[in-house]
Amino acid sequence: MNDEASVRCQYELLRPSLDERGRRLFAASQVRALGYGGLSLVARATGMAPSTIGRGLKELDQGATRSDRQRRPGGGRKRLVESDATLESDLLSLIGPMTLGCPERPLLWVSKSLEKLAVALRAMAHTVSANTVRRLLRHLGFSRQGNAKANEGRGHPDREPSSTISMHAFSSSRRLISR
Repeated sequence: MNDEASVRCQYELLRPSLDERGRRLFAASQVRALGYGGLSLVARATGMAPSTIGRGLKELDQGATRSDRQRRPGGGRKRLVESDATLESDLLSLIGPMTLGCPERPLLWVSKSLEKLAVALRAMAHTVSANTVRRLLRHLGFSRQGNAKANEGRGHPDREPSSTISMHAFSSSRRLISR
């Protein structure tokens, strides 16, 4: 029982700084150090499944090399573009009329919001979120920000004084005419 308490104490100290792979390798190394019966003891002490510790033992047998990957290649969810063949073409058909930018430059942007594009794609039976639309647009070379000159006419600080001056001139000329 002393071994189990020792393994539990070591595991609790190291667990916050270990990732998934590190936890497997720690448990596997403890099993190797304990020998016979070590697998069930380490499983009880750490709360890890024996099959997880077994994967750690296989990794130790293969030579534990440092890798940036947590999981094996191919793990995780497939990209939506791979599982939904018409998603990219439907998105391009939606943003085609609303694409802005100079055709000679590589920078293009979309005037519709990401949420509105996501709603339109959901209406076409695609399972997407606004975040997915953002990633797809970035992948296609689009930007969500518009040209600053396109928005210059609305509420620009340089335009304010001239419009107030002309309105002031209009109201003063109106007073002169009414006299």
